[in-house]
Amino acid sequence: MNSPSSLAPRPLTAGTHQDRAPYAEALRAHADRSWVRLNVPGHAAEATPGHPLVEAFGPGVLRMDFPPLLEGLDLGSDTPMDQATSLAAEAWGARRTWFLTNGASQGNQIASLITPMLGRTLIVQRSVHSSVIDGLVLSGLKAAFVQPSLDAVQGIAHGVTAEAVAETIARHPDAAAVYVVSPSYFGAVADIRAIADVTHASGIPLIVDEAWGSHFGFHPDLPAGALSQGADLVTSSTHKLGGSLTQSAMLHLGDGPFADRLEPLIDRAFRLVQSTSASALLIASLDIARRNLASGHDAIGASVEAADRIRHVVRRMGRHEVVSDGFGRFPDIAAADPLRVAIDTRAGGISGHEARQRLFRDHQIMVEVSTESAIVAVVGAGSAPDTERFLEALHTLPRPLDDQLDRGLRLSLPTPGEAVLTAREAFMSPGRVVPAVEAVGRVSADTLAAYPPGIPNVLPGEVITSETVRFLQLTAAAPNGHVRGAVDPTVAHLRVVDA
Repeated sequence: MNSPSSLAPRPLTAGTHQDRAPYAEALRAHADRSWVRLNVPGHAAEATPGHPLVEAFGPGVLRMDFPPLLEGLDLGSDTPMDQATSLAAEAWGARRTWFLTNGASQGNQIASLITPMLGRTLIVQRSVHSSVIDGLVLSGLKAAFVQPSLDAVQGIAHGVTAEAVAETIARHPDAAAVYVVSPSYFGAVADIRAIADVTHASGIPLIVDEAWGSHFGFHPDLPAGALSQGADLVTSSTHKLGGSLTQSAMLHLGDGPFADRLEPLIDRAFRLVQSTSASALLIASLDIARRNLASGHDAIGASVEAADRIRHVVRRMGRHEVVSDGFGRFPDIAAADPLRVAIDTRAGGISGHEARQRLFRDHQIMVEVSTESAIVAVVGAGSAPDTERFLEALHTLPRPLDDQLDRGLRLSLPTPGEAVLTAREAFMSPGRVVPAVEAVGRVSADTLAAYPPGIPNVLPGEVITSETVRFLQLTAAAPNGHVRGAVDPTVAHLRVVDA
């Protein structure tokens, strides 16, 4: 496995223009003017004492909550909005960037919607986010899945190799594009350069769901961004580690051989799924996050040091284990994101789910996600968390599994059932809700995913297996457990295609 620095490009040199946030600055200036607002939103920015929204958020938020299509913000030519997206494209090395206000899920849906114009079958990493499968439901395209490597010890999926992608493309001469995920939820980074090479050699574009890598390429200790490694279209969930507000994201078009063909398709799909009332607050936060990443070399370096300290102390204390220490066993992992800290708590006598719950309830510490075996903490690029408080709490957690003598038990990921219908065919077919035991052997009408991370365990059109039902029910029963798309919280019933 290569080190992050060996894959990272030279960090962006921030010029005066990258030190600015033109949309956010224009929005603030707009808000500072004395307006009589007889338009939407209906709160009219009435910052009077006692106003419920003022009490909840403060007067500044209301004053900056403007609708789209305003002169001086985003109406006309060379607007602050145009300047902000152009700066973002430059910062990420894109030909063009779109600001999204419905998360990276919107970017994945856009990417999926354009693929029917490129071919008949989408080559898809099986462990993609459920929003990609939602995109397949919208597009109606057939999918051919590339299976990721599985860590049987941790029960997690990593990535795919270029060889596996090439083999799948060879079986599908009608392929439209290849769709992969990098980094994974646990921070595993794929060899995007190698995957792009085999994809382009077959004459099709590479789409990368880089939701968890919006910060890549902005510091020499971080892995390179997917665009710099040859990806053609990249979904970037900027709010995750990039620092913008929740639900804000970006879609980046690479300046490669497919750009001329893809750009007008993306424009059409963007208009189809973007809100006509996109939030000015979310857009401004994207502009500010780009500025901070592009000019925040020292702050990002401090974040990497904080994450490294957590791993160092965990190793030194010897109770828990660092999951990424085992990444070298997997040929599909080329690097690791240093800002994601995955810790095997089961090795320390407590399940990941219980560790997360106790950290939240007893110590007021939130981590990103838990599995049966581990917790995943993230350090935002430029943030400075209290590592000492986290480490102290982590090492004072109880050891219930030592008493139960079941530390060796692991909840394995289920093997997907056979796909007999496309996602759209299954989703649009008449369906019925049946008890879970009766759903085994039948075709799922829904996408079901342990969430987070939101990687589908069952797709519409796949046969439901008893192994999958057990996995989802145990996931739902765990502390903080949730199954996205389930008919009921306990997964006692499932929706199946009514044959």
